[in-house]
Amino acid sequence: MNSSIKKLVICAGAFAFAGGLNAQTTYSGYFLDNYDYRYQMNPAFGNEKGFVSFPALGNLNIHMHGNLHLNEVLYKLNGKTVLFTNPGIAASEVMDKISNKNRVGTNEKIDILSVGFKGMGGYNTVSLGVSTNAEVSVPKSFFSLAKEGVTNDTYDIKDMFGQANAYAQLALNHSREIKQVPGLRVGATLKVLLGGGYMDFRFNDAKLVLDHDQWIAQTNADIYVSAGKFRYDMDHSNETGKDYVSGGNMDDGFKLNGLGFGLDLGGEYSWNGFTFSAAVLDLGFISWSDTQWASTNGTQTVNTDSFIFNANDDAENSFDNEWNRLTDDLARLYQLDNNGSTSLTRALAATVNVGAQWYLPSYRRLNFGILNSTRINGPYTWTQFRLSANVNPVNFLSANVNVTAGTYGVGFGWLLNIHTTGFNFFAGMDHTVGTLAKQGIPLNSNASFNLGINFPF
Repeated sequence: MNSSIKKLVICAGAFAFAGGLNAQTTYSGYFLDNYDYRYQMNPAFGNEKGFVSFPALGNLNIHMHGNLHLNEVLYKLNGKTVLFTNPGIAASEVMDKISNKNRVGTNEKIDILSVGFKGMGGYNTVSLGVSTNAEVSVPKSFFSLAKEGVTNDTYDIKDMFGQANAYAQLALNHSREIKQVPGLRVGATLKVLLGGGYMDFRFNDAKLVLDHDQWIAQTNADIYVSAGKFRYDMDHSNETGKDYVSGGNMDDGFKLNGLGFGLDLGGEYSWNGFTFSAAVLDLGFISWSDTQWASTNGTQTVNTDSFIFNANDDAENSFDNEWNRLTDDLARLYQLDNNGSTSLTRALAATVNVGAQWYLPSYRRLNFGILNSTRINGPYTWTQFRLSANVNPVNFLSANVNVTAGTYGVGFGWLLNIHTTGFNFFAGMDHTVGTLAKQGIPLNSNASFNLGINFPF
């Protein structure tokens, strides 16, 4: 990979992680009484009281997930922390830990201001917030090439891709009981979305095939960026005689490039001590204008058996001439053309939540729930099951403990919710943080933190 693609991939990562990152609230609160933000997981849920959030701290979510963990790329060697590529770490030890598809994502959601109140025959919320999302997927062959060098016959890294977005949303929610059907409650949330930034990079094809008498290299890549007034930096290649993308900048300032709409739909039905619920979240899209597109414009291929070297220095296919042509073709493999500005429309990552809850007949302050959540997002799709116990021992305190299992493994979650007169504070984790590196970074990619301060009325 040459410097042009390296710079753009680094830019993608920087945009994704510096911007913060998938709209969600804590799943640990799905069945918890007096948790004000249950409506974000199912718009049919209402609250007993109204509330006003503390600006920017009403519902703060920081979340990361993945099946590639820090302790799979960093190792201890002679008392020092080294990268997996260090020769002192056996290749077999590294590759046994790496999955065929390695995914890492990070999500953040900040509610700038939320208000909930009863009226219009039901319960309503109005909220303004910021959500950001990022996902990266890297195939095992990429780590194999980095660790083992060119030793195998074929390295196929076509499944390397990443995506990030950031947007603000204004959401209006309404839920109500359906009197004609006792026990049934429904709700909907309408969202207006303002896009702050979007990035998508894809290696549609990236392969190195080695043989005894030939080798074949090919690439096919696209990078889309819609972030303020982002523009690609250009450079000139003496080898190919072409201009190519060498990086990017936002020197001309910032502007909003996206506009979209979203819809949440949900319902719950109570029957004989059980409550069944289901919701579909984030049905919608964002249209991104002024999107800068860089591409190889198809598959670029170099095949060494197409080069015939002649010992005669005066021949057209002399060694020097053929070698120059070969290096020109190699340079072309990773040089992206600037295709200018385009417009893209991207669907939101929809989430389906389906839950069942049972209240203990002898102690109604204790209930148990099971929740399945599935995010539908193409190659970044994931699912999880969460089994929880929820208790409200006294009027001002409720708490939850839960275990989860799914695409990203197993974990333990909890949520503590204090709700006295005029004041509410909650804190919890969907995935409890385990061992930390010296820098304070979790060794496991699955970690989250959720807290909020609100004022009930």
